[in-house]
Amino acid sequence: MPEEIKETFTNNCTKNIMLIGFMGTGKSTVSTYLHRWLGLAEVDMDSLIEKNANMSIPQIFKTHGEDYFRDLETKTLIEVQQKSQQIVSCGGGIVLRDENVTYMKENGSIVLLTATPETVYERVKNSTNRPILNGNMNVEYIAQLMERRRALYLQCADVIISTDQKSIEDIAFEIVKKIK
Repeated sequence: MPEEIKETFTNNCTKNIMLIGFMGTGKSTVSTYLHRWLGLAEVDMDSLIEKNANMSIPQIFKTHGEDYFRDLETKTLIEVQQKSQQIVSCGGGIVLRDENVTYMKENGSIVLLTATPETVYERVKNSTNRPILNGNMNVEYIAQLMERRRALYLQCADVIISTDQKSIEDIAFEIVKKIK
C-alpha cells in the first residue's frame, strides 16, 4: 500500500471507521488488516460483548434471547463511541435498531461490506458461532435474511464495498480511498 495514502489518511482521520454488513462479509478480517496497516485501535463488537457478558454470543442467545443480546449490543456501541480513530467491526445485526445507526453516524464513517449469499455461505458454513443461522445453514436462508436487512444496511452506509473475490489488501485500500 502506498505509504503516503496511509499517512494522509491517519493524519486526517478523526472519526471511527464502522464496518457493517451481513455475517461472513469480512468485517473482522478487514478490521484486523486495517488496524495493522493504519495503526489505529481495533474494536470487535462481538468479542467485546462476549468479554463484558462473560459468555459467548450463542450462550447469550440461548440463555437470555435475542432482545437481551441487542440491548447489550447497543450498550457496547455507546461505550465504543466514547473514543475515536478506531476500526470498529460491528455485528451483522447492528443496523436493526435505529438508535444504533444514529450512534454510529455521530462519530463514524459507516462502511458496508457486501458479499453474495453463496460467498457468505462458503465463509460461515463451518462456524458454530452464528446463532441466527442455527438450523438454517444454507444459501437460501442466508439470501432471505440478507434481503430483509439489505435496505437497513444501504440506508446508513457512507461507503459500500463488495468483498467478493477481492484480497483483504484491495478491500482495505478501497475503504481508505473512498473514506478519505
